Amino acid sequence: MFLGRVIGKIWATRKDASLKGFRLLVVEPIDHEHNKAGDAFVASDAGNASDGETIYWVGSREAPNALPDKYGPVDAAVVGIVDQVDA
Repeated sequence: MFLGRVIGKIWATRKDASLKGFRLLVVEPIDHEHNKAGDAFVASDAGNASDGETIYWVGSREAPNALPDKYGPVDAAVVGIVDQVDA
């Protein structure tokens, strides 16, 4: 899992059926000190995150596991909201 910050939303009137009911978020990866750690990307939102929140996300083959059918055309998925980071 990785840390990130929600910096926006994607509005799509048409999307794959496996993504129905899921929002798409723009996420900026961050390190444990909340510094930017890469380029922003789009992630499905299984964690019900809001703009500005620190989240944790999974990518690659783990991302579709956050969807109910364990299948979907996603490369990244938000799986939780971070309350605090102690590092």
